[in-house]
Amino acid sequence: MPSPIFGRNFIAGAWLPHAADFASLNPAKLAEAVGHFPATSTDAVGQAVAAARQAFPAWRRLSRIHRAECFHRLGYLIERHTDALATLMARECGKILNECRAEVVEGLHMVQYVFGTGRMPVGDVIPSEIAEKDAFVRRKPRGVVGVITPWNFPFAVPLWMLGPSLLEGNTAVFKPSEETPAIGQRLVELFAEAGFPAGTINLVHGAGTVGEAIVQNPDVNAILFTGSSAVGQRIQQISAGFTDRIVAAEMGGKNAVIVCEDADLRLAIPAAVLSAFKTTGQRCVSASRILVHKAIAAKFIQSFIDTVHRIQFGDPFDPASFAGPLINRKAVEKTLMYNGLAKDEALDMIYESREFAPQPGCFVSPCVYAIHDNPNSRCLKEEVFGPHVAIVPFDDDEHAVDIANSTDYGLSMAVITESYRKMRFFREECDYGLGYANLPCIGAEVHLPFGGVKKSGNGHPSAAGLVETITHKYAWTVNHGTGIVMAQGMSSSVDSN
Repeated sequence: MPSPIFGRNFIAGAWLPHAADFASLNPAKLAEAVGHFPATSTDAVGQAVAAARQAFPAWRRLSRIHRAECFHRLGYLIERHTDALATLMARECGKILNECRAEVVEGLHMVQYVFGTGRMPVGDVIPSEIAEKDAFVRRKPRGVVGVITPWNFPFAVPLWMLGPSLLEGNTAVFKPSEETPAIGQRLVELFAEAGFPAGTINLVHGAGTVGEAIVQNPDVNAILFTGSSAVGQRIQQISAGFTDRIVAAEMGGKNAVIVCEDADLRLAIPAAVLSAFKTTGQRCVSASRILVHKAIAAKFIQSFIDTVHRIQFGDPFDPASFAGPLINRKAVEKTLMYNGLAKDEALDMIYESREFAPQPGCFVSPCVYAIHDNPNSRCLKEEVFGPHVAIVPFDDDEHAVDIANSTDYGLSMAVITESYRKMRFFREECDYGLGYANLPCIGAEVHLPFGGVKKSGNGHPSAAGLVETITHKYAWTVNHGTGIVMAQGMSSSVDSN
């Protein structure tokens, strides 16, 4: 068993000693502590925000190209430590090792994207009504950003947020999930090693009270959050009291894969299985609803269950494992509760879940059931965040859209069809931020925006789309004439004597 990590906060370029107040446990082996970390005080959060505020003027005045070069160095370090980062992640959050390695690569892709955009054009040159005027639209950084991230993507999601924010000249206070503080700390260690100046990135560990202290601090100009809808709504409510504050919140989903009558089952089955059970259903874009045309429902269910029988949930380091444990005992209890509700609500319980323990851990097998759409069904409306999926028959395309849109969420969806007309219909009619055709409803790429609608997001996406949140646009107009000519034909005559 590797030695546990003893965590520290990172403020103003210094690793600060602190008593260890909480443990990060391996969800596959609950007796194993990955590390011990400080429960940060409100005063320490204030120090981190003050450090970010102090570092902001010099950082924003630095050439954008030179800021980007810091990411070039960071990318080199990530590549060099990919295997070690993936191993630490698998121990701490329970994802299987090859999925953790893919996440490290996704984080690297964000760093590469940010480095590449450092030399790309920024802003616009806009024509003016007046021939002697040049008009520009440019961007300025907002200031200090608070970055609050989840445990299920503890490496990539922070980089989705920190990368664009720092490139554009903001400074940051970063709080990783209390479930995955070790990988958050390791990421900040790499930032420090890459030469980011003191105060540009500050790390504070702890539970929700630490995140609340960041949000309550009036010197934080933007909050970037990925997590539950309840917490995202709380952040937005607090932030509404600050005039100079913007929030980008991605807040979960109740996603659907729509399998049309003409679907190629060679695509539909793996797309549905990956959507439902990859990462043990613990992705905000995971599908907990598979909508299947009634004409092919029986054939689809048989093939789907045959495939589910063949996938293995187990140790993240076992190459045979398709998925690992749930993140903690609370997640196990929640998933089993919804599985129990499904027994009461379902038309047919096809594949019953069970808790199992190859070793003391948080392992739960898949739950699959058939159910008609029901506006009173909690299982069809509420986010489970576990290996729990409903198969829902539909009559026609309009019926499928009605079912897909019948939740409060709107994050991800996929449609499996051979018809380009159907693809377009679902593309236009469904509520989502990330849509896929003949693919799973998982599989984001960093150069695309990541976010949703309704309870899934507030219109300020992460990843490449984040630039609209962490900068503000301003207009800059220059007169090259010898006199003043006003727009809209307004008189410009002024007696200067």
